Amino acid sequence: MTNFWWIIGGVLFALLNTAAGLIWVERRMLALWQDRYGPNRAGPFGVLVVLADTIKLFFKEDWIPPFADKVVFVFAPGVVVFSVLMSFVVMPFAPGIVVADLNIGLLFFLAMSSLGVYSVVLGGWASNNKYALLGAMRGASQMISYEVFMGLALMGVVVLSGSFNLQEIVEAQKKVWFIIPQFIGFLIFLVAGVAETHRLPFDIPEAESELVAGFHSEYSGMKFGMFFIGEYLGITLISGMLVTLYFGGWLGPAFLPPVIWFIIKTFAFIMLFILFRASMPRPRYDQLMEYGWKVLFPLSLLNLMITAAIKLWLNT
Repeated sequence: MTNFWWIIGGVLFALLNTAAGLIWVERRMLALWQDRYGPNRAGPFGVLVVLADTIKLFFKEDWIPPFADKVVFVFAPGVVVFSVLMSFVVMPFAPGIVVADLNIGLLFFLAMSSLGVYSVVLGGWASNNKYALLGAMRGASQMISYEVFMGLALMGVVVLSGSFNLQEIVEAQKKVWFIIPQFIGFLIFLVAGVAETHRLPFDIPEAESELVAGFHSEYSGMKFGMFFIGEYLGITLISGMLVTLYFGGWLGPAFLPPVIWFIIKTFAFIMLFILFRASMPRPRYDQLMEYGWKVLFPLSLLNLMITAAIKLWLNT
């Protein structure tokens, strides 16, 4: 029981510090890839800019618009952080390092991550602002649509491993990582993951050139900060799931501990998310939805049917 609480404390500490650290990492990487200076004044390599941002958010006026639905307005930012942290409950970081080793771990991940859409919808609706509401409607349709493709992409992995348990899925990749037989599923999951976290190029719910700041236009102080933390935790979650499902999780050569392999692989995907932001243009909203339903949906169904057919053929 003591180990259980240590694991919970360690995971929470690591995740919340990762979310804070990624603010600095993203700014430095964007500067590197766009050939400009990033944070370089506050502390060595500008690392204290995170502390400066945090202090600024704490001391900003915690303003609630008089025309907003106050209870829902306050409640909405907490939903996104709660849903993402709950999704990490089933993620195995190394053998024995998992908060809850559930037999339906993959379904639990899908259920918890899908709760994040409530944060966007409630935040936009409670703000009683047309721009915020438009952003919330965009966000809801985008996130709900891409959850469908994400779920279908994962079913290929379930067919190959024969389990919804994430530890068993990792152990099923001892001979070959699932990125090889499930490359199409991996690409679909990656695109859906970027859309789920509404990161560039799919940051349609908060497109500043069209919607001011989208669903969180009216938020300030730590309420805005919680949306921000939720976004970076979401990036870490999708990166960790990509590693777990397609890149062998903690598996790697024995000269490094399993948890280090997991961290290295996850960090590589976080860098990919940042590279997308640095290099890719934003599509129109209708293009994003059309791409999902006309390309990703048929592809994910085809991938699942072919995987299931080959699995049945090999078992006969």
